[in-house]
Amino acid sequence: MIGGFDLGLQRAGFEIAWQVEIDPFCRQVLQKHWPDVPKYGDIRELRGDELEPVDLICGGFPCQDISEANTSGRGLEGPRSGLWFEYERLIRKIRPKWVLVENVSRLLSINDGRDFGTILRNLAELWYDAEWSLLSSCAMGAPHTRERLFIVAHADSKRLQTGWEERIGNDEKIPPGGANTKYIYSPTITISRSRQQTRATEPGIPRVADGIPDRIYRNRAIGNAVDPDVAEIIGRMIIAVEGLT
Repeated sequence: MIGGFDLGLQRAGFEIAWQVEIDPFCRQVLQKHWPDVPKYGDIRELRGDELEPVDLICGGFPCQDISEANTSGRGLEGPRSGLWFEYERLIRKIRPKWVLVENVSRLLSINDGRDFGTILRNLAELWYDAEWSLLSSCAMGAPHTRERLFIVAHADSKRLQTGWEERIGNDEKIPPGGANTKYIYSPTITISRSRQQTRATEPGIPRVADGIPDRIYRNRAIGNAVDPDVAEIIGRMIIAVEGLT
């Protein structure tokens, strides 16, 4: 990840306490934008007690064994997507109030939905109440789809359900995002955002030959990134439920 979650949640009002990223190029990007935030590499080497306690843990575990591009993917049994269980281990150790998880939409259906069920069961065993929805960047005004599955879980399930229900169709309880912005919420975290203007795409100017390796790393990082606008709107919703606005 290159900080899409971090940027969006920071815009919503969260403070970034630490970051975990094994890829050296992505870690350079994080270092550029958050130079004072502690960074850790391989999640498998973390014990958890070296991490500062936080109210929210967010992240997207690798999708290579889940993605439709990998027709032979084994889901959570694969070596990459199986890192979910390391993510779960840190949740179990740190016990944050909120957990935010991102992955591709195929997580809902791969292995007949059993892998998605495993994640929900893991969270339930830790006493988290989870809700989820498919959210697209185009709903936030972007000129591309980038549909992703987002799971939001809270350690106090009664408070979570009440918070969602109180905010259905009530825009005044949500922090304003601008004159052309409207937020719509439902108990399953279905969120839409409409704008009169959309974000411009990057100009289609190819890079020089010497920049090809860097471009490959950059494109891969962007392809794995979370849209900050989506992360921001989820973050604003969480803060509204917490009553911190």
